[in-house]
Amino acid sequence: MKRDAFFDNAKLLLIFLVVFGHMIEPFTHDSRPIYTLYTWIYTFHMPAFIFLSGFFAKGAGNKDYVLKLARKLILPYLIFQLVYTGYFFIMGDDGWLNGPFLPHWSLWFLFSLFCWHILLYWFKRIPPIMGIAISLEIGLVIGYFSDIGQFFSLSRTFVFFPFFLAGYWLTKEHMQKLRSVRVKEAGLVMMLVVAGLIAAFPDISSGWLLGSKSYDVLGTPEMGGIFRLVVYVLGALMTISVLSWVPNKQFRVTNFGGRTLYVYLLHGFFIQFFRHEDLFKVDNILDLLGLAIMSAAIVLLLSTNPIRTLTQPVIEVRTSRIQNWWSRLTNKQSSA
Repeated sequence: MKRDAFFDNAKLLLIFLVVFGHMIEPFTHDSRPIYTLYTWIYTFHMPAFIFLSGFFAKGAGNKDYVLKLARKLILPYLIFQLVYTGYFFIMGDDGWLNGPFLPHWSLWFLFSLFCWHILLYWFKRIPPIMGIAISLEIGLVIGYFSDIGQFFSLSRTFVFFPFFLAGYWLTKEHMQKLRSVRVKEAGLVMMLVVAGLIAAFPDISSGWLLGSKSYDVLGTPEMGGIFRLVVYVLGALMTISVLSWVPNKQFRVTNFGGRTLYVYLLHGFFIQFFRHEDLFKVDNILDLLGLAIMSAAIVLLLSTNPIRTLTQPVIEVRTSRIQNWWSRLTNKQSSA
């Protein structure tokens, strides 16, 4: 699919919010404003990311596509599962030993993304409204099973699948309509109201937004389905609201939006080191701004060509960038 500035800008914004959200998470317990900001970000940043992933899954379904996807997602998942295991062991983390089917930290997304593509094999044969309704029902019911959690990333896979499926069925024409002036105005009001509600009711657990816990763990074993339905509606409205404000203009950093996989897989080494060493504290708005700037710097650094060249063998399981670099180097030396 031809690159579109809107989608790259959206992915760049969302990956920044992923990094920033992980950066400020340790400070949410002691600061109500930071908890409000953190929870506000989590109402939409993963639903929106998953929604866009579904939008770009139009070719899902055939055997060759699945094999290519396994190489793109499962191999890096297994590699980084091993790498993060060693990294956490070196840092002395008590939870360093995870099996291959209990994803470390943010690696759940790769495993779930592969599963969502597999699920499309059946769901794309179902009429869109019916398919989304079925996926929502599964997402609601899954929360009643306490044994389904992070193992195989099953809970998040089923809970977030409706967003992926909705993205799959939407077209560029639909996306254009979602970015109309009226939607922008309503979206701005929505974002402000949600922020105000989170600030007014800080006791609501952000765990509802993670999709990894059962209703019993979240403290509502009977009414959990209703709460999750509200979270679904909230995630959908916030996703539309935020995406409606994403510019459709080419900026100097827009192309970095096509490199989000590198940022997603590599930023954890920075975040976990910062947390382990307890390097930062947030006492005022300038400290928070500093963390935002550092998050942006991490995103830009991990999107650069040198980082991509060095890490492509473990992220894309390819060496084309190293080969191109070596070819340019030898050609330059031979012509000197």
